[in-house]
Amino acid sequence: MASDKNYLEYILGQLSETEDISHRAMMGEYIIYCKGKVVGGIYDNRFLIKPTKSAMQLMPDAPRELPYDGAKEMLLVEETDNKEFLRELMTSVADEVPEKKKSRKK
Repeated sequence: MASDKNYLEYILGQLSETEDISHRAMMGEYIIYCKGKVVGGIYDNRFLIKPTKSAMQLMPDAPRELPYDGAKEMLLVEETDNKEFLRELMTSVADEVPEKKKSRKK
């Protein structure tokens, strides 16, 4: 089941106070970036985020869910109505996620 664009718009609205947020559509779902790094996404109308140390501290009881078959588990963000919490969550996860490795040209 693909995610609903209305849910994407809701989440982006909730992230509107967080700097440097972007997204990209991918196969009916949406990848969420913060500071140019992949921090999570919207999968089947669920807002999932990478299980970094800070994310697990901020959401110790968050359910772990698979975004799609064969993927690594992510944390379900249930507190989507709190913009301040989301800003802290997104920026702390982005600070922990490593920079994307640059590919070498052959």
